[in-house]
Amino acid sequence: MYLRHPWRKPWKSLSLMTLFGLVLTWVISCSPGAPPTARSPEVEFWTMQLQPQFTDYFNELIARFEQENPGVKVKWVDVPWGDMQSKILTAVSAGTAPDVVNLNPDFAAQLAGRNAWMALDDQVPAEARQQYLPKIWQANTLDGKTFGLPWYLTTSIAIYNRDLLNQAGVQQPPANFAELAQVARQVRERTGKYATFVTFVPTDSAEVLQSLIQMGVSLIDDSGKAAFNTPEGRAAFQYWVDLYKEGLLPQEVLTQGHRRAIELYQAGEIAILNSGPQFLKTVETNAPAIAQVSAVAPQITGDTGKTNVAVMNLVVPRSTDVPEAAVKFALFVTNPENQLAFAKAANVLPSTTTSLTDPYFSTAAETPASTLDTARAVSARQMQSAEVLLPRMEDIKELQKIIYDQLQAAMLGEKSVDQAVSDAAATWDARS
Repeated sequence: MYLRHPWRKPWKSLSLMTLFGLVLTWVISCSPGAPPTARSPEVEFWTMQLQPQFTDYFNELIARFEQENPGVKVKWVDVPWGDMQSKILTAVSAGTAPDVVNLNPDFAAQLAGRNAWMALDDQVPAEARQQYLPKIWQANTLDGKTFGLPWYLTTSIAIYNRDLLNQAGVQQPPANFAELAQVARQVRERTGKYATFVTFVPTDSAEVLQSLIQMGVSLIDDSGKAAFNTPEGRAAFQYWVDLYKEGLLPQEVLTQGHRRAIELYQAGEIAILNSGPQFLKTVETNAPAIAQVSAVAPQITGDTGKTNVAVMNLVVPRSTDVPEAAVKFALFVTNPENQLAFAKAANVLPSTTTSLTDPYFSTAAETPASTLDTARAVSARQMQSAEVLLPRMEDIKELQKIIYDQLQAAMLGEKSVDQAVSDAAATWDARS
């Protein structure tokens, strides 16, 4: 099942963009007026790795849509998440794209810049648009144009080991990075273990990159140049460098990814894990003793108070020859009723405002039946202000690599923080 967390990279590489970019641009720009192929109104719908767990859900959903729209058929194709990038690039380039596709805004925005998707601003009624969370809707826009409809969401929360924090004399889990540093010192001094694990592997989680934004750092300016060579940027670099040099982060943060954080939490070696509520079920299965002493709190953030969210969306390729049916189906899948049903089935969050007001997301906060219920309520409350923190840009993973490489150099004492920030900015700007 493709239910990725904010800290997990949704695509392993963007190298295929180089191979397909010119072909894609040529195909789209050279045949804008090609007449549609006459065929019966069948909507081909691609999702990412939702079979077999949600086969019954989608079969029932499609049957209801077809019943409400006589004569329209929906062909559902489920694609392994690791194959979706190459398959959709190939299909769009060849003019054989499906009619509705499940992607994430980061990748969808890259093709939106090449005019691959239908602009939805004139296709979606105002009353339908108002059903979605405003900041999540904004994540599906580029240059003022809407290229996708928000679907389901995932967000990280702080999952913490009550016993470890109690041993360290910590009464409440940290709410921000300043408190995290203090908790890290107490946990290390009093238990010999670590408060948390945050990876600095360039190709892994973007959690550190997101933390810079939460600390008030701008990554790039309007012209695409580095904007982090500032006092705020140097302070953010210094924060992580100090934690590492003081021995408050495991040395493995330089070489191992977020999976190692999961392993250490389940082993009782770290006190706090930033992850999605879904992870609690994994803890119950793999480490029941740790699950018994686990509790949850809101996502740790910086002075900005910003919280990050990962969004999945639905886009309609511009080449579709059934545009009306495609948009109608995409709106059907993402309407409040169906979003709520899928959120309950998949243990994710909906992107529609009324769905989040359902007692399923709120009563657990008042009378929690389990840690998972509380986690769901905590994550749902974050949605009113949560946003996609990283800028929508094709080379975001390259920017992450440049910043992480320089952070590692400073953490290892190979250069000063000031030099690391300066070198990172210069490396990014020198690309063009």
